[in-house]
Amino acid sequence: MHRPAGVLESAVGADPSAALDRTLNDRDWTVLPPGARAFRFEVPSGSLAALAWGEPGHPRVLLVPGATGSKEDFVLLAPLLADAGYFVESYDLAGQFESAGAGPEAGESFDYRLFTADLVAVLEAGTTPVHVLGYSFAGIVAEIALVEHPGLFASLVLLGAPPLTGQTFRGVRWIGPLSWLLPAHTIASLLMWGLVTNRNQAPPGRLHLVRLRFEYTIRRSVDEIMQLMKNAPDLQQDLARTPVPLLVAVGERDLWPLGLHHAFATRIGAQLCVYRTGHSPCETTPHQLARDLLALYARS
Repeated sequence: MHRPAGVLESAVGADPSAALDRTLNDRDWTVLPPGARAFRFEVPSGSLAALAWGEPGHPRVLLVPGATGSKEDFVLLAPLLADAGYFVESYDLAGQFESAGAGPEAGESFDYRLFTADLVAVLEAGTTPVHVLGYSFAGIVAEIALVEHPGLFASLVLLGAPPLTGQTFRGVRWIGPLSWLLPAHTIASLLMWGLVTNRNQAPPGRLHLVRLRFEYTIRRSVDEIMQLMKNAPDLQQDLARTPVPLLVAVGERDLWPLGLHHAFATRIGAQLCVYRTGHSPCETTPHQLARDLLALYARS
């Protein structure tokens, strides 16, 4: 594959991390692994459910899930980072899963201002700067927070984040051109239908968590996040100028074609790491992802 100047690619061939990922079995994703501690962050939108791993005095890592996701998406990745000497935290976005009670004031929306204010509050709740990972939609939120508050960030990893600005769904493999015509509510319905009916072929333990979350998640939050993803801000020049180390991490079968991620990483001057999986490297290739995150942290 072509390697543009300034962009590196993760090795996706046989290596110890890949071998460990191939040994992963299904698990009960609703049961916390040893060492995980549940707590809550008090932020502008309300109270956010959170998990932590490792010692609080160690350098901080914050893993932020995307729309319809949750902090549990990182239960395979976070312990690897904690074992390497980092204090790792994650939280459910406002309106999502166990943070369903958090959200906007009456008459207001789940908007970028709300999600960004929550992220900044979480970062400021402990030592800074912080190594931040924004997964999918949360990548956009993390980009905004980095541009507005660069001093809070030690690094930024964009995991399967939209590589386009504006109407980001225009590049998605399965919806592409139709996304211009479909309202956000319909896109949210298609997304949720695909997850609940297991179009991703998730194993039983993972599927149970995916379905369980929808019993709590506020539907309006999903609809309004889809609308936000139809109006992503263009921060690429700001990201290209930031001194904060950037990494774009994606599966080769991500929602957006790999070529778009490749071009995006080049435009913002980020390292690019590619894994032999889909939209969720944190679930399916956590050892390889942890390897590359730790290398980034060491450099920064």
